[in-house]
Amino acid sequence: MTSRRRFLLTTLTFALVTPWRTGRGAQASKHMRIGVIGSGRIGGTLGGLWAKAGHEVMFSDRDIERAKRAAQAAGSNARVGTSSDTVAFADVVLIAVPYSALPTLAKELAPGLKGKVMIDPNNPIPQRDGDMALGPREKGAAVSTAAMFPGVASLRAFNAIGYATLQSEAHRAPPKLAVPVAADDPGALKLGMQLVADAGFEPVHVGTLAQSRIFDLGAPGAGAHSASELRKILGR
Repeated sequence: MTSRRRFLLTTLTFALVTPWRTGRGAQASKHMRIGVIGSGRIGGTLGGLWAKAGHEVMFSDRDIERAKRAAQAAGSNARVGTSSDTVAFADVVLIAVPYSALPTLAKELAPGLKGKVMIDPNNPIPQRDGDMALGPREKGAAVSTAAMFPGVASLRAFNAIGYATLQSEAHRAPPKLAVPVAADDPGALKLGMQLVADAGFEPVHVGTLAQSRIFDLGAPGAGAHSASELRKILGR
């Protein structure tokens, strides 16, 4: 083998097997291991899109039958586990549950999530979640969720669009549906932007978790927009 061919082979092998890291050490390769905690409308939809994009997905839910249905619909790249199994399995974890369930989940799962990326699509809704949702609505959902999971790289995405729209508009012909994304951790942001694209949408970086309030429910950036429409709303 010539030295040039040996160099090219070594370079290709390195690119295929070397993961990149977030600022807190979570790893992801081209095809990632994704955990989905809460396998209902949002979790089931996104987990299915990622599984069909070639990622390995593990679903969990307090209703195990719902997790099984989500995995079956997602295809051969999907499986089912407990919430602790899912955290141990995954490089990145989507938690998609009613906001009132987050404090309990945080106590249970936050230690295992350290060094990983958590995708947060959760919206505090007082009519559903009670008074505990009032503070996060005032402060901002993303920073409130992140405060429950110290040491975890949190990514805010997929909260601004309903599940039915995510189902119907994934991989649509251009212009693709935009999904606003925010994170404080650069590695989490990079990973999240890729997963938005893999799910069939155009990621639009909004800024930090604090700045994500512009696409909280009821805010100007929420709803279904193309990337150009969303950037106009953002003043870009």
